[in-house]
Amino acid sequence: MSPRSSVLGSTVGGRATCPAGVTVTITAAHNARFGSACIVCLLRRRCTTAKDGRVLHLHPHHTLLAAARQFARSEDFDTVYRQHRPMAERTIAWLVRGANRELRYRGVARNTLWWSHRCAAINLQRLLSLSLTWNQRWAIA
Repeated sequence: MSPRSSVLGSTVGGRATCPAGVTVTITAAHNARFGSACIVCLLRRRCTTAKDGRVLHLHPHHTLLAAARQFARSEDFDTVYRQHRPMAERTIAWLVRGANRELRYRGVARNTLWWSHRCAAINLQRLLSLSLTWNQRWAIA
């Protein structure tokens, strides 16, 4: 359990529990208000500085995000992540190499076009290094 999760407590089944064990219902606006329970709480200094007590504002897709975080802790995720991460990092490094760290033009439209061309050139360069050939159609040999 991370230090942050111990301060946040938990949310399960439309209810939120603070680190002190107080449970409240999550509202339709995705909020959990602990209010008066925080006044006498011994953990208040770790949890909130709000005078009216702790209020959790949950993301509308909180359960999906929590499941993704849980999956990210698994060994299956580690295997796939370690396999693809180096190539993604390398591609980003190729995009910003040299003078390409800074925008060349004024205005969003020109820079968007320039960035699109830069990405297309990097992709083509990568495909050519993977032996892209033309034989009545493009194919990687």
